[in-house]
Amino acid sequence: MATPSIFAQISTIMMFYIDAAMVGSLGAQASAAVGLMSSSLWVIGGLCSAAAMGYAVQVAHLIGAGNPAAARQVMRQSYSVTLATAATIATVAALISPHLPMWLGGDPAIVDDAALYFLILALALPCLQLSMLSGAMLRCSGNMKVPSVLNILMCVEDVIFNFFFIFPTRELSLGAFSLTVPGLGLGVVGAAAGTAAAEGCTCILMTYFAAVKSKTMALWQEKGSFKPTLSVVRKALKISLPMAGQHLAISLAQIVTTIIVAPLGIVAIAAHSFAITVESLCYMPGYGLSEAATTLVGQSIGAKRPKLTLSFARITTVLGMIVMGIGGVAMFVLSPYVMAMMTPDAAVQNLAVNILRIEAFAEPLFGASIVAYGVFVGAGDTLLPSCMNFFSMWAVRLTMAALLSPHYGLYGVWIAMAIELSLRGTMFLIRLQRAKWLKKHDFSYRKDPPQRA
Repeated sequence: MATPSIFAQISTIMMFYIDAAMVGSLGAQASAAVGLMSSSLWVIGGLCSAAAMGYAVQVAHLIGAGNPAAARQVMRQSYSVTLATAATIATVAALISPHLPMWLGGDPAIVDDAALYFLILALALPCLQLSMLSGAMLRCSGNMKVPSVLNILMCVEDVIFNFFFIFPTRELSLGAFSLTVPGLGLGVVGAAAGTAAAEGCTCILMTYFAAVKSKTMALWQEKGSFKPTLSVVRKALKISLPMAGQHLAISLAQIVTTIIVAPLGIVAIAAHSFAITVESLCYMPGYGLSEAATTLVGQSIGAKRPKLTLSFARITTVLGMIVMGIGGVAMFVLSPYVMAMMTPDAAVQNLAVNILRIEAFAEPLFGASIVAYGVFVGAGDTLLPSCMNFFSMWAVRLTMAALLSPHYGLYGVWIAMAIELSLRGTMFLIRLQRAKWLKKHDFSYRKDPPQRA
């Protein structure tokens, strides 16, 4: 179940790399314009994902309980509520788009391109929200393959649209042959338009497969209302709000980390950026397994089978630790070769390799925290895990990084990160083992009540 999601996560990262390379070919100003807005867009995307999960978890519980009709009714309500929310966020984002690049300290030479880039993607936000929501509904109904394939297809579409939107009409030589390739030559605006077009295509397909084609979730199977009810919205907010708060806290923490790293010099900044990029490939499988854990745990709780729930929770978490442990070994061994491909600067290469090797030791426990969080989301238990992530990030990582960086430079920042990830993973494993998150659910008609894992 997790394999398609893992490949989808990896393909998304690869799309980001290819996208950045295509924009980067336009020059430093184009890259800076896109980079300036990336953090803001990441925050908005995370809020959309949190909104979708508030309803998707309820759907997983209802399907597990053998009540697909009620699951479809929740799905109807989710469309109306999340689309209204996305439209509101898009409107606010569009209104502030002319000013946001300046608020972020952008150079006057790039603020116009940055504002247009943000505006186009902000206007496409309802499509992104609908795609995320429909994909989450499919996954929580047990269909991991279709949303994963469509997300991979979106990555391919993004590259194709960018190819024609970013660059002007040009001649391409293939040996003795030459070919005229049409193009709009829109530059940074073309990059945003290409991504928005890919999101729109994926939105249509994802919604079709979820609301029309799916045997479990197709809405035509009975009449129902799209009007939200208080009980469903309240449950959704109970799940979504902690996730959204955690996402905002992590986003702010990343900004603070950048502030800590910035005084360490150009080499440290470059090495830090490259190392984060490389490490992201290592933990994408963990997020794929986390999505699978959310579905399996959610449906098992809905079916009132606590022992099966605990088994799925343990198996997926251990598997996440194993997979990310293997990724950590690969990162330790292969990092010199990967960094040699990413930058010719020997000083940056050496520093990035060393900090990646520090981080490699924390990958198994990082995997535990990622997958266990997916378990808790599937159980509808997001408040305390989100608080745990917040505490770990702010009280441990940032505090230690601020204390160690003046003495050990970038090594101190990444030592703090490795310690924090290890501590976070340990906390999540302890909470998973105690199984108090499971005792919040009613398994009264089963003979096997919640037990300690």
